Amino acid sequence: MSIKTSKLKFKERIKVQMKDDFMRESVANAQTRMYTNRQIAADKLGNWEQWREMGMDIRDHVLENLDYYLHQLSENVKNNGGQVFFARTASDATDYVESIIKAKNAKTVVKSKSMVTEEINLNQIIERNGCEVIETDLGEYILQVDDCDPPSHIVVPALHKNRYQIRDIFKEKIGYQGSEDPEELTRYVRDYIRHDFLQADIGITGCNFAVAESGTVTLVTNEGNARLATSLPKTHIAVMGMERIVPSFEELDIVISLLCRSAVGIPLTGYVTALTGPREEDHLDGPEEFHLVIVDNGRSDILGSEFRDILRCVRCAACVNTCPAYRHIGGQSYGSIYSGPIGAVLSPLLGGYDDFKDLPYACSLCRACHDVCPVKIPLSDLLLKHRQKMGEEKITPLTERAAVSAFNIINTHPLLWDKTVKIGATVASGLIRNGKLPLQMGAISEWTEARDLPQPDGQSFRSWFKNRN
Repeated sequence: MSIKTSKLKFKERIKVQMKDDFMRESVANAQTRMYTNRQIAADKLGNWEQWREMGMDIRDHVLENLDYYLHQLSENVKNNGGQVFFARTASDATDYVESIIKAKNAKTVVKSKSMVTEEINLNQIIERNGCEVIETDLGEYILQVDDCDPPSHIVVPALHKNRYQIRDIFKEKIGYQGSEDPEELTRYVRDYIRHDFLQADIGITGCNFAVAESGTVTLVTNEGNARLATSLPKTHIAVMGMERIVPSFEELDIVISLLCRSAVGIPLTGYVTALTGPREEDHLDGPEEFHLVIVDNGRSDILGSEFRDILRCVRCAACVNTCPAYRHIGGQSYGSIYSGPIGAVLSPLLGGYDDFKDLPYACSLCRACHDVCPVKIPLSDLLLKHRQKMGEEKITPLTERAAVSAFNIINTHPLLWDKTVKIGATVASGLIRNGKLPLQMGAISEWTEARDLPQPDGQSFRSWFKNRN
């Protein structure tokens, strides 16, 4: 299993995305709007920094006592009549879901938006059993209809598409004949997939937070699809990352307050759904069976590493909405279902450096993500740790390591540095023509591709400074 979404190399993906003018304009507008709304919502709440401290403390407390809360959660889910499965790997999780599909002889599955099910490639496993899976979140549905286009944003997965593109996709794929009006498009999809909810054998969701003291799974959404997916099918399967726990409803109130304001800039989303086991005998709505799949998939390794802080993440995408790198290259440049600063840290941890060694460098280290993260994850510090680790493990290119080593030697010897910069200034004045070097290679070539070098006068700054004084 892999969270990888593209076979192209990182720089090739960037070149493709940089040519998409709509995507870049859409991302810029969305970032401005979401960042502004987040700030307004935070100001209205008041004492925002204290709320962030509480959020950080809650998440840290859970991580420090994760074994206790996982046990408490699982016991309470079982006491409520549900079933719990601990999945060490992505394959363990998908195998378990597959076994339920086979046991129920399921033909149709409806899904609510879930990053962890994207992470384990659950849809592919469902479909290989001849079972149809329908994404019922509108953004996810758009991407599914468009030949399973990967998401470009954690909260707004179809951010890279405009209303005209969506209209054409629906026209070609599902017989839509209306205009590009968003309300008309939404109304058509709502009617189009209504029968899927009614005939689905299984409903699958993620889990924003599980409440350990009650065995409750909570879902935070802006559409009513999650409630239909958990109420109408006879079987409900919730898939959650093992770290997505709060001790009680008191802490849940705090983290949801932070999540909603940080994600979309409002005090509360359209729906906050709390589900505690299968339906009771005297109830009409709800599933007959409830399964909670708790996914590790590398999280235990992260928990015991220097990257543990990343497990505090509540998946609000506030860091994505403020990131200047994301603003220019878009979400699909990351080649992972997780984009932006959170993706640059998390993807190499879950997917390995072989596929994601470039992502820690997709950051200007401006630390804007630090200021907006509701649980105070030091994202740029973690990106630096990735870079350090890759250097120590000699994952970075040999030429880069050699250049840095040479620079370190020169920089620690003042006389050698003085001679080097003088020679470099003289040589550069003879080589640079029209802002370019005669030989374009390596990092210099990439750096000068979009900019011109200044024409040097053959004098180093140190020489000029000495002559001036």
